Amino acid sequence: MSRPVPLIGSFDAASAAGGTGLSQTTSPARRRAFAEAAAAWILAGPAVFLLLGLFLLPVIGVFLIALTDWQFGARSFSFVGLANFREVFADDAFRASLLNTIIYVLVVVPGTIVMGFLIALLIESGKSCRAFYRAIHFMPFMATITAMAIVWEALLNPTIGLVNQTFAAIGIPIYNWLRDGNTALVVLAAIGIWQNLGYAMVLFLAGLKSIPQDLYDAADVDGADLWLDRVRTVTLPMLGPVSMFIVVVVTLRALNSFDTVKVLTQGGPGHTSEVLMYTLYRESFEYLRTGYGAAVAVVFLSIVVTLTLVQTHVMDRKVHYK
Repeated sequence: MSRPVPLIGSFDAASAAGGTGLSQTTSPARRRAFAEAAAAWILAGPAVFLLLGLFLLPVIGVFLIALTDWQFGARSFSFVGLANFREVFADDAFRASLLNTIIYVLVVVPGTIVMGFLIALLIESGKSCRAFYRAIHFMPFMATITAMAIVWEALLNPTIGLVNQTFAAIGIPIYNWLRDGNTALVVLAAIGIWQNLGYAMVLFLAGLKSIPQDLYDAADVDGADLWLDRVRTVTLPMLGPVSMFIVVVVTLRALNSFDTVKVLTQGGPGHTSEVLMYTLYRESFEYLRTGYGAAVAVVFLSIVVTLTLVQTHVMDRKVHYK
């Protein structure tokens, strides 16, 4: 009795056909995924390249320069390790600049936010000339900072300035505002509030317009009849995300203050109005101590990044997004 011969050839052909069919079903999906990934990299490539070229590589370069004694324009330099950082923290001028920056930020940020919020409430509660008031308060933010600093220098002139002439007319003592160590930093902080006020106001106005009227109606039903009660129970909680964004952005702008200091006081008298950005500029481009200036830049960048992360982490837990 003959045994059936196994169809080895037919089995291999079927297996091969099955394998071919499987690859034919998966290869289009793989090709599609590869095409999508390639398209994503092609589209994102220029932005990634610019991000690396304009942000990451300069930061690395500044950190490397901070480890040397290179002076601007010199053809040679030596590796000094952390000597520049030790000199930075031992420098009395740097400590004074850091303290002035902290005071400046602590005055400008709360002043800008409080006044911007109050002006936004007043404009939103009015019925006429809203566009005019918005434009008037937003104009300082749009103007060139250097040009506005020159205008303020004329206004604060100790002899012919409008501010001192007005004070003298009503019997108030006059001051040399920009050359007095007791008033120079205060004046710079007031100008900083004036510059950022319109930006905070516009963002608060946008936030106020996004609050549903139903919430105010519900607050009235619950007994919040006074405007202060409605602001406390409805307006401020709903403005949480906008407020967080304004705090972070205004803080960054206050830390980056340079133009008004350069034009009006040059950090004087002494170091009473000098801030970190001006210290960085002076050491790097006036004294040509580029290695030391790079160390100041690294310390400044560390402070900015740390403060921004802390602000975002702390405020984000108290923000109501819905």
